[in-house]
Order: sequence, then structure tokens, then C-alpha cells
Amino acid sequence: MGPIDIHLDRLRQREPQMLVRQLPDGSQLVSIPQVPLPAGWNKPHTTVHLLAPQGYPFAQPDCFWADADLRLSSGNVPQNSGLGTPIPHLPGEPALWFSWHLQVWSAARDDLMTWLSVIRQRLAQPV
Repeated sequence: MGPIDIHLDRLRQREPQMLVRQLPDGSQLVSIPQVPLPAGWNKPHTTVHLLAPQGYPFAQPDCFWADADLRLSSGNVPQNSGLGTPIPHLPGEPALWFSWHLQVWSAARDDLMTWLSVIRQRLAQPV
């Protein structure tokens, strides 16, 4: 059992409904349905997709995806997001891509829970 397995188990304890897909390049796609959203979004929850890249945890996660129809309550696309950027290796699954990056990452300290916390902080600010 490697670090990715330990980190996925830890995340599954907090997010029991999560799904994990092994991708052809060796990365893992984690999908977490029903992530609650605050007022300011056009819907009360979204599915979040995050990628544990090949080489994780030494290779840090970067960017995430949400439901393709997620918008601000104004109807605008959120800042630092883009339409038409597919989830890696899943071109048939439309999603809203967030260009969101970690400022600090330590393979000895951080894990997928760290990344999900950063994603939740971003979604807590509907801009």
C-alpha cells in the first residue's frame, strides 16, 4: 500500500461517496459528488473532480473541475475557470475547469485532504 492508497482511504473516510478512476497515464481521478455550495452560485451543490497526478504525492495536484453547468448566480462564468477544457483522459465528460493552484505543497505534510480543503475554500468564494 503506497501513499496514494493511504491518502485515498483517508479521503474516503471523509467523503464516502467519492469515486476513483485509474487513468491510462497512471494518475487517479477522484470525483466527489454533492459538494455543497454557498449562496452566490446557480445551484446548491456540484461534483468536484480532482486529479492525483502520476508521481503523487511528490507531484502536487493542480487545477480541478466541477459540473459543466456551474455558474455564478449572475449567470457569469467564475473567475479563473474555463469552458471546454475536458477532464484529462475523459474528453466525453464536459466539465467546468478551474485554473486553481497550490501555493505551497509538501509531499511529507500535504495530501488529497489538503487539496480538497483548498478547493472548498475557492468554492466558498463565488467570484
